[in-house]
Amino acid sequence: MATLPVYRWNLAPDGMATRRQLRARGLRPGGQDVAAQLERPRRRRGPLIAYLYRVDRALPVRPMTPGRWAALDRANTARRTCPQCRRDAGYVIPVSLGMCVPCHDNPTSLAA
Repeated sequence: MATLPVYRWNLAPDGMATRRQLRARGLRPGGQDVAAQLERPRRRRGPLIAYLYRVDRALPVRPMTPGRWAALDRANTARRTCPQCRRDAGYVIPVSLGMCVPCHDNPTSLAA
């Protein structure tokens, strides 16, 4: 197994970019393997690593189709709908609560 080239933070060669940098240019890795990695030193927990991809092999981002927009809308609606009262909470329901804040704060109203 070949090892990846490692570059220090802000010293990556031209023609390589992280996923976020590719996305900012309207590109995606497109199935290519990681070409190199960046290491940013940190004091306590070891280095922070970011993977680099070759820009010349990157593909354009796939456009959002009407079906994808509809699926995204349904997923976001499900994340906002309280399973107890079935109302749209207007915010993403915290996983730690499992229900909207009014249902969580007033459990006596659930018994009725």
